[in-house]
Amino acid sequence: MRKLLVCFFCVAAVGANAQDDLNDLLKGSLSDANKLIEGYTAPALKAFGYGLNQGWYNTAKPHKTLGVDLTISVSAVSIPNSDLFFKVNNSQFSNLEVLSVGGVPPDNSGNSNLPTIFGPDTKPTFYIPSTDESFEGPGGIDLKKEIGIQAMPVPIANLGIGLPKGFDLKLRFVPTLQLGDDSEFNLFGIGVMHDVKQYIPGIKNLPFDLSGFVGYTKMKLNVDLNVQSGSNQRAVFESSATTIQGLISKKISVLTFYGGIGYNLANTKIAMLGAYDLDEDGQTDVTDPINLKVDANGLRTTLGMRLKLAVITLHGDYTIQKSNYNTITVGFGINVR
Repeated sequence: MRKLLVCFFCVAAVGANAQDDLNDLLKGSLSDANKLIEGYTAPALKAFGYGLNQGWYNTAKPHKTLGVDLTISVSAVSIPNSDLFFKVNNSQFSNLEVLSVGGVPPDNSGNSNLPTIFGPDTKPTFYIPSTDESFEGPGGIDLKKEIGIQAMPVPIANLGIGLPKGFDLKLRFVPTLQLGDDSEFNLFGIGVMHDVKQYIPGIKNLPFDLSGFVGYTKMKLNVDLNVQSGSNQRAVFESSATTIQGLISKKISVLTFYGGIGYNLANTKIAMLGAYDLDEDGQTDVTDPINLKVDANGLRTTLGMRLKLAVITLHGDYTIQKSNYNTITVGFGINVR
């Protein structure tokens, strides 16, 4: 199971036992597998959705007509402590039990705290009464230990183009790329910023900029699995994110201070598709066993600063978002107005 899950978020191998973990979990119960995989992956799905809505702007001032910028940003989406674990009770499962987590058995009520993908590398042990089998589930990545911060990095690049009448068009595009022999990735995004101060009598000549912004990004990753006997086995990781914001900025010499307030709408899906012969008896046991979706919606507020030296820009901002998935974004760009 861990091979399937981590490949979505880290594109990395996780060891030879992953295939057996996945097969054992699916043998237990599809509903049990979906519960566990949803709890394990939900923080990463939410963090990725929030991350895709970052990095769109570093000023509220649109380009002059045919002005352009190319900006590259990296957002670190913080993972709250509350999402390092997810709580389960053995009564929730139809054909599965938690024996222990890191050697610690469930409490007297049957409750256990299992690590999410971002939690500690503490492996739970499961038991399937119908087959009298036990197996280990995956521990977490332990972000603080691996990369030094409890945050998920999400890189992004934008091309901005100035249009007449105070409009700015922003594009994100990665054509379908083959990642090795078994994976492909693509991304598309479009955003529009528009100067609204020009329509407000009494402030249109004041020395600050005020704009509205809407942006949409869609990303898809397909991975050929071939983890078990069967056919057309693949994993799909797909995220779409929309943000609607009001922006304000003030330029002082080479510095621009900017802010935004608005709303995020994002959903991220994880699916395990294809036919699977779990018993290797030549018969398909399950088809499309995993199909989950997690939303990342809510209000957001951003404050940031940009430094512009000739055509080079450096920027950084901090965004407060729902459920403490707060985000730091830093980046650089080439800007020609």
